[in-house]
Amino acid sequence: MTILRDDVNPLPAAPTGVTVNTMVNDSFEALANPVRRGIVEQLARGPLTVGAATSGLAVSKPAISRHVRVLEEAGVVVRTVQGRTHLLSLNVAALDEPRDWLDRQRAVWERLFDAVEDQLQVTRSGRSR
Repeated sequence: MTILRDDVNPLPAAPTGVTVNTMVNDSFEALANPVRRGIVEQLARGPLTVGAATSGLAVSKPAISRHVRVLEEAGVVVRTVQGRTHLLSLNVAALDEPRDWLDRQRAVWERLFDAVEDQLQVTRSGRSR
């Protein structure tokens, strides 16, 4: 039984030559930890010192340093040193590719769910006869 119909728009394709590994893994890995997501949420409001961006997080200073370093290495966060002050900023552009990948995956699943819904309606209408 084929559920997918020919009259439905084709699935969006991934950009040519781009794989998930090179596209989104670093950003997803960086955002996989709740502490790092908390830092990103703080920085979404604007640049902050490391202390301000991590205040309220119940982790040690060495752990904070490791989390910030992971975000920096993934390109999600940029550090600017002004004298003794370390200012962190969110690099929103680093999240564009993961967002685009998620959008494509969402489109695939929405299309599949629509096809299942269409098939269920056909099946239900066949039973009511």
